[in-house]
Amino acid sequence: MQEAEFSGRAVVTGAGQGIGRAIALRLLAAGCTVQAIGRSGDKLATLAEEAGVTADKVIISALDIQDSAAVGAALTEAAGPLRYLVNSAGVLKPSRLLEVSEAELREIIDINLTATLVLTQKAARFMATERQGAIVTIGSNSGTTPRTALGAYPASKAGLAHAMKCLGLELADYGVRCNIVSPGSTDTEMQRSFQSDASSLDRVLKGDPEMWRLGIPLRRMADPDDVTDLVLFLLSEKARHITMENIVIDGGATLGAR
Repeated sequence: MQEAEFSGRAVVTGAGQGIGRAIALRLLAAGCTVQAIGRSGDKLATLAEEAGVTADKVIISALDIQDSAAVGAALTEAAGPLRYLVNSAGVLKPSRLLEVSEAELREIIDINLTATLVLTQKAARFMATERQGAIVTIGSNSGTTPRTALGAYPASKAGLAHAMKCLGLELADYGVRCNIVSPGSTDTEMQRSFQSDASSLDRVLKGDPEMWRLGIPLRRMADPDDVTDLVLFLLSEKARHITMENIVIDGGATLGAR
């Protein structure tokens, strides 16, 4: 893939850290103007320097994606045609589903599913008007294969993936593609927050009869660049005939089950 093919404005949520940040940096390097959305303005402010581009290539939108009014204003006020959207914002709070509180369940569903879908709806309307664009949403292999001890997270990602497929069917009339990339365990701040020691990493890689079940056959966790490579391919014209797909990238952890 020749990343120089990219141009125009790309919106990336969750751009302050993890997979979202890796994607924002690659899109900047590929020539896009990136509208970086995240809660921490301080983290977003360092994107341009880290990518080695001028400050005007990054549009900083420090906001909570649950604030739909702020999201709408940010998308409307930013200059340039909206060509790409990557939904990477999300939260995970490990807990058995039997034990998760109602408040926490609602928070996970609201951020990972409802707020992300509302933001995508707003962005997709711009793309439909221009009759061009590509959307990639970060899902999870837990949205296709049952997992324990992840609370409401698997349900939120399963719902999000299906909603994006339905949206992709509608957007096809406008030449806009909509795909999902579903990583497994990836070396990010989110993953490290509950993988506290070497023994917990060993359980993730080799499997745990009580939790992770299958483990990871390739015996390594993904790093953000593994996911980013696939995301950029799906955004590019090389994937112009791919839409409504949910591609799992997890080192074989789900054995191809869907």
